[in-house]
Amino acid sequence: MSTQRPWTVGGADVVDDETIHRYARAGFGSPVGLGERPALLIIDAQYRTVGTRRQPFDAAVEEFTTSCGEVGWNAVDRIAELLAEFRANDLPVLYPHVAPKASYDTGRLGAKVPAIMSIPAHGYEFVKEIAPVEGDILLPKRHPSAFFGTPLASYLIDVGADSVVVTGATTSGCVRSSVVDAFSYNFKVTVPADAVYDRSPVVHEVNLFDMAQKYADVTATDQLLERLRSPRTAKVAG
Repeated sequence: MSTQRPWTVGGADVVDDETIHRYARAGFGSPVGLGERPALLIIDAQYRTVGTRRQPFDAAVEEFTTSCGEVGWNAVDRIAELLAEFRANDLPVLYPHVAPKASYDTGRLGAKVPAIMSIPAHGYEFVKEIAPVEGDILLPKRHPSAFFGTPLASYLIDVGADSVVVTGATTSGCVRSSVVDAFSYNFKVTVPADAVYDRSPVVHEVNLFDMAQKYADVTATDQLLERLRSPRTAKVAG
């Protein structure tokens, strides 16, 4: 296994050497590559997850309780770089996003996180810096995974995607569940560690580590951009 720790990008460096050793001994963590035609998933990049301006977490949650604060905006900066590259190369871009909650959406999520039911309408708007344009595919969803109850798999097949680059929020929630489902559908999956975000650096890092061992290639955006600009068969380091 590489000595690099891509899951620590923006994280807390809490995964200990013994954990890394055990996964390496068990044979986990091999890279699978980017694929010849990747699609970019920008998950839940809405103001409700970052706030309408850059603020530390404690200030950001005063605006939206679901906000991750400044770490979200840092990830938005990296998503913008990836988005520009995908659009420049006419590669597919898809926006799985949470639709405004209705009273009948309460379900288990509303019971577990009641505050999510009272987000004001403007919280559901896409962050301007990485908002969709004509030709991008919008996928409203009502559950964590971008695949559950949506036609995402069908869209990916239709646009000829053989792999997905997963960005957005949150690392431990909608990103992770979408990564696992993409893996289960047999897509190659890449997660740029600094282009996903969560409200806790510890939770962010541990989930990135686990995804890197089992479901995805985890790397930094700079490394991913290099691979996007090189032959598609190149493997993502990490």
